[in-house]
Amino acid sequence: MKNKVSFFLLCAIASGLWAQTIQENQLPLKRVVILTSGLAYYEHSGSLSGNAGLNLQFRLDAVNDALKTLVINDPSSANPSITYQSEQTLLQTLRSLKIDLSDEPGMAVILSRLRGAEVEIAAPTAHTGRITGIEYRPAFSAQIYENEPWLLLSAKEGMKIFNLKEISSINFKDKSIEQDLNRALDLIAESRNSFSRQLIVNLPGSGRRNVSISYVIPSPVWKVSYRLDLGAAKPLFQGWAIVDNDSDTDWNNVELSLVAGRPSSFVQNLYPPYYVSRPVLPLSIAGTAEAAVYEKDYPSSARAKMDSGVMYEMAADEAQVYGYSSRAAAPSPNVTGGNVQTAAGSEAGGQFEFTIKNPVSLNRRMSAMLPLVESQIDARKILIYSGAGSHPRLGAELKNTSKMKLPAGPITVYDGGVYAGDALIEFWNENESRLISFGDDLSVTAVTGSTTTNAVSTVNISGGVMTINRSLSYIKTYTFLNSASAAKQLILEHSKTSNTNLVTPVANDQTASNYRFNVTLPANRETVFTVNEQRPISERITLLSQRPETILSYTTNQEIPARVREALQRAVELKKGADAADLAVKEIEEQRSRLIADQDRIRRNLEAAGNQTQQGMEYLRRLSALDSDIDAMAPALDKARANAKSAQQAYSDYLSGLNL
Repeated sequence: MKNKVSFFLLCAIASGLWAQTIQENQLPLKRVVILTSGLAYYEHSGSLSGNAGLNLQFRLDAVNDALKTLVINDPSSANPSITYQSEQTLLQTLRSLKIDLSDEPGMAVILSRLRGAEVEIAAPTAHTGRITGIEYRPAFSAQIYENEPWLLLSAKEGMKIFNLKEISSINFKDKSIEQDLNRALDLIAESRNSFSRQLIVNLPGSGRRNVSISYVIPSPVWKVSYRLDLGAAKPLFQGWAIVDNDSDTDWNNVELSLVAGRPSSFVQNLYPPYYVSRPVLPLSIAGTAEAAVYEKDYPSSARAKMDSGVMYEMAADEAQVYGYSSRAAAPSPNVTGGNVQTAAGSEAGGQFEFTIKNPVSLNRRMSAMLPLVESQIDARKILIYSGAGSHPRLGAELKNTSKMKLPAGPITVYDGGVYAGDALIEFWNENESRLISFGDDLSVTAVTGSTTTNAVSTVNISGGVMTINRSLSYIKTYTFLNSASAAKQLILEHSKTSNTNLVTPVANDQTASNYRFNVTLPANRETVFTVNEQRPISERITLLSQRPETILSYTTNQEIPARVREALQRAVELKKGADAADLAVKEIEEQRSRLIADQDRIRRNLEAAGNQTQQGMEYLRRLSALDSDIDAMAPALDKARANAKSAQQAYSDYLSGLNL
């Protein structure tokens, strides 16, 4: 699909694809957008004609981002491209040339690598021949023996040898070697700057047209510093932006915008070549065939079901790449409180953009401070105490009436025409109120104290379960002594206690972690301010499983209502009666068990003595008496068991029926 204006996301291609002469036309830098996320957007635009080439210089650490974000807008160029020297280009290119200078070789090594090449040497007369090799011969020089290189040359007259020290010049008959030598030297000269890389933008086209190129590269974040004059009749707020041009490009009358926000960004290594490892497989025509076995075929019915599956064929549409303009929205109306030409603010893709009204000129590696905002704002001088320290903080309550979203930064405060202190403020939305503090008020002292109480609030009984609801109170007392001769207004920030509710007093405002109270401090007086927070605690007690003495302890707790204590006292009496009835059953059962044990002992004695002996007859009499006693205890035991069951049922029914 062809558009009148096409946008191309660029990738690198081989330099051999661009054989036309590159014009030295350069697009001037027109627009710079600096973001607080550590990136900057650069836009070059201007008029070009015919086949054009642009040289873009980038720091080495910016090349990846440039390749990732570079966008071309050329209405007549159908096949633009980018060429550049990759990290391995120099070494690989030097090694590929006929004369290899990749390892900084000496003359002897260079000539040795060119064996077979035809040369003309001056040594000192002219000789022509082909390089046969390099021979090293011992020589004595300055009392030191060393090996000197000699050139072996195959000439028409035969083999000749020349000492390299005596050769004044060497010319290669093969012009391609001379060309490769010059190319190698050019590459080495271009690579001397190891801190930057050049991207060549190739724009084949015809006619004159307007072209723009944009990219995003790393940049120092822009900073902001504010000034606040609290001494003015209408407090004046002023902000300055601090920007740094650390690029390799001078800014000459560029449109400068500053963006506050946190866009997602990352770095991907697009600049260095990336190779994928592949497995090495044996040749398919070599070796022997391996033995194979095959699974049993499926029945025809099963195979028919398998073949009934649907196959999908995807049709690929022609890929189209669309670009978009990074121009910000129309600026909001200018709001200033003086004669300073400040920035215009506007929304920009979920962020907020400040555009400096006048063009900016700034040389590379230079920084500047530019007016950002100036406006009268609503401000009220106050003291702020956040529960720590001996003195409250000097501060102010500000409302952003500048009609701009303002980024975080330091505020230098002036009061009465003199410096009053420094403050900090976070990102500040329009019409949002904020507190700032810039010093301690030594005329006011603060002391804090805290106590914790645990009181029963309600008690109820239902279904045999007693629920005791308590209130855990956190009481904090703030004592302020204002020794100044004038009353002062203070905002007290009380840290919220987790899982509590504020009881007293009512907060004037609150944040995620603090309650805020407005407190007036009369002159030369002490002021006590108390904050009460409560946390409800609930305790559930199953009365049927409690011992009488445990229940009895609740009847003496004066925090429990009298009607509940009376009901529990009645429950204790019923429980005691049930326990006494159980005890009576146990006593009868123990007595009966003793009689049965005596019977067993006498029976064993009877077996030993025999029932015909006098002793045996005595044992028979005693067995008969024990049987009578055991039989006589049965009615009493039945009655005791019935009484115990009735008493326990009365206790259970009483507790289960309580509803207090």
